[in-house]
Amino acid sequence: DEKERFDPTQFQDCIIQGLTETGTDLEAVAKFLDASGAKLDYRRYAETLFDILVAGGMLAPGGTLADDMTRTDVCVFAAQEDLETMQAFAQVFNKLIRRYKYLEKGFEDEVKKLLLFLKGFSESERNKLAMLTGILLANGTLNASILNSLYNENLVKEGVSAAFAVKLFKSWINEKDINAVAVSLRKVNMDNRLMELFPANKQSVEHFSKYFTEAGLKELSEYVRNQQTIGARKELQKELQEQMSRGDPFKDIILYIKEEMKKNNISEQTVVAIIWSSVMSTVEWNKKEELVAEQAIKHLKQYSPLLAAFTTQGQSELTLLLKIQEYCYDNIHFMKAFQKIVVLFYKAEVLSEEPILKWYKDAHLAKGKSVFLEQMKKFVEWLKNAEEESESEAEEGD
Repeated sequence: DEKERFDPTQFQDCIIQGLTETGTDLEAVAKFLDASGAKLDYRRYAETLFDILVAGGMLAPGGTLADDMTRTDVCVFAAQEDLETMQAFAQVFNKLIRRYKYLEKGFEDEVKKLLLFLKGFSESERNKLAMLTGILLANGTLNASILNSLYNENLVKEGVSAAFAVKLFKSWINEKDINAVAVSLRKVNMDNRLMELFPANKQSVEHFSKYFTEAGLKELSEYVRNQQTIGARKELQKELQEQMSRGDPFKDIILYIKEEMKKNNISEQTVVAIIWSSVMSTVEWNKKEELVAEQAIKHLKQYSPLLAAFTTQGQSELTLLLKIQEYCYDNIHFMKAFQKIVVLFYKAEVLSEEPILKWYKDAHLAKGKSVFLEQMKKFVEWLKNAEEESESEAEEGD
């Protein structure tokens, strides 16, 4: 069964004739395409094939249908504009590409091209293409790297990219969920690029959030907000470690951190955790248990003023206590140093009695709790007695 060789015009005529004969029954369309692959050269004319299935005929540059060509109404652009119809069309593409694996690359190239042609399509055609693309991204027929086409300057400037992305993400999230979408975006390093769907002067979390929330995609807005915060936190930690290694004055470091907190909406609890891990990572720790406690106290005493500047709330103090507990548990040489560190921070007014007592009573982690609670027993008793004494003195004063 020698495969016949066609020029694109003849190939188009054969496909269009077959589609017209099958009518709008998409299962019959899938069967026709499956059978035709044995006779027609899909490998050579993949672009023509996909142009017809999407737009009804061969597309000229820019996205208009070539005038002198015959066309078919059995295509995505002529179909009804609803999710169910697009899901049925997605099945046609799935079956075709599963049957002829070599079409995978051609289909990806086709979608990238169609996205660049968006301005040449009507709003309804764009909506259908967006829904279809979202479904095909969800079921893995397409790779999220195709979204690169949406960053085309002209599409972004005229708001076409953002409007298209709304429909695309709605159908993608409808098929899967925001976590699955996030995984796909992360794989192709696109998780931090979504704001580029807007012109440079509108690339802010606030603008992105407002636009997509109003379009009914609150989960995407929150995802981008979180990504932005994660990026800002990493940047803060990196800069902080550099400032510490340079030995910058604490007042300058504190000022820098406060500006970053305000700019990126980072909480004091998050900041105190970042400072703690930065402080602990600037030192080569002794491997001997009996020496590491002494080394830690000396080092942490030096950084107490920095930590004290960001433990103005009980919750921040508790966060710090939990970070210290976690660190001492994860780094075995520090197991016996926990109580010494807490006492140091209490004396340096980084930690106050209330959060320490709360940690002891019910807010500690499970990690090494029996060891750490035992270590803290005497100090906690002393704190309680000191508290009772100060209360009774206050009552006598009254």
